[in-house]
Amino acid sequence: MSRSVLVTGGNRGIGLAIARAFADAGDKVAITYRSGEPPAALEELGCLAVRCDITDTEQVEQAYKEIEAEHGPVEVLIANAGITKDQLLMRMSEEDFTSVIDTNLTGTFRVVKRANRGMLRAKKGRVVLISSVVGLYGGPGQANYAASKAALVGFARSLSRELGSRNITFNVVAPGFVDTAMTRALSEEQRAAIMAQVPLGRYAQPEEIAATVRFLASDDASYITGAVIPVDGGLGMGH
Repeated sequence: MSRSVLVTGGNRGIGLAIARAFADAGDKVAITYRSGEPPAALEELGCLAVRCDITDTEQVEQAYKEIEAEHGPVEVLIANAGITKDQLLMRMSEEDFTSVIDTNLTGTFRVVKRANRGMLRAKKGRVVLISSVVGLYGGPGQANYAASKAALVGFARSLSRELGSRNITFNVVAPGFVDTAMTRALSEEQRAAIMAQVPLGRYAQPEEIAATVRFLASDDASYITGAVIPVDGGLGMGH
């Protein structure tokens, strides 16, 4: 049965792979994007692309109204949108810190809270938050990003307890280093240093993250909530 699925930040990288996975499975998929133009691949997949800055509550509300008019209430939410502003602590400005928190954490709060309106009425729903191995493992120069991604675990687990009786599940996927445009921009030396830390000796493909997300949103995962699933090639080793 086709479901209404929303993937925030679904216009590239991991988000695009997640959108494609759900669309290929026959779901009605909407994505949000903040700037630029959505890729042609989304139109080919039949995805609805909605411009939305998740740091703006009014834009989030408007995006949901557009999606609900086209696809009905959101039944599966993938909170993937996020930013980085890496900097060593002594050089990190307050804006570097707060803007990352506002997008990655508070932005997730905004989209989850709005989705819950329809999920509570339906007495069912699937929410998957995209965190990062950095949120569990730490990373120099990434105190802002790591804090925002670690906080998603407490957020999801609190909501699992709060809304589990309504048949709404909240789970977290923590990707490691993924082969995207962002990581391909690193130097060969940087890429080699990263891969040396990964037991499987390679980067993840975006499709591998998407497969885990789709499983958590499936009927096969109906008894899984409050879980943190690492997809990191063994880098975090349970952190």
